[in-house]
Amino acid sequence: MKRHDSRLTYGRTCVYNINYHIVWGTKYRNKVLNGKIEEDLKQILYTIADEKEFVINHLEIGLDDHVHLMISASPKLSVTTIVSCLKGTSAFRLFRMHPELKQYYWKTSDRHLWSPSYFVETIGASNEKAVAKYIDDQRRKEEKYEKEHPLRENHTSVPK
Repeated sequence: MKRHDSRLTYGRTCVYNINYHIVWGTKYRNKVLNGKIEEDLKQILYTIADEKEFVINHLEIGLDDHVHLMISASPKLSVTTIVSCLKGTSAFRLFRMHPELKQYYWKTSDRHLWSPSYFVETIGASNEKAVAKYIDDQRRKEEKYEKEHPLRENHTSVPK
C-alpha cells in the first residue's frame, strides 16, 4: 500500500481513506500501563500493525489503564479483526515479557489483560485532525483531571 498524500492510500485494486478511533481498557481498570510496560506495549502495537498491514497514526495511553489509537486500514480488514489482533497479541506478548503482570489478574490460567469491550468510531476527513489532537493530548488532560478530582476510585496500579 502506498500513501501518496496524507489522506489517500492506494492499494492494488482500490483507493481508500478509512480511519478508526479505537479505545479499550485493562481488565478491572488496573493501572498497569506505565513505565517499561507502556513502552513495550506501544512497540508491540506498532509491530502488529506492520504485520497486519494497517497504520497506527496516533497512539496514547490514558491514566495507565486504557489505550487510544487512530488507525488507518484497508477495506479488506474489519475493525473486529484489527481489535482482536491488537488486544490478543499484545496481551500474549506483554504477559511473556512482563511476568509481574500476572499478579494483578487473579486467574492462574487463561488470564486476560484487557477488558472484553472496546469503543470504536469512524473518522471522516473533516474531523481527522481533531481526533488526532484529542488522542495526542490524552495523558496531559487526564493527569490534570486526576489532580483536580483526587477522590476518583483507586484502582490497582503498578509502580512507575
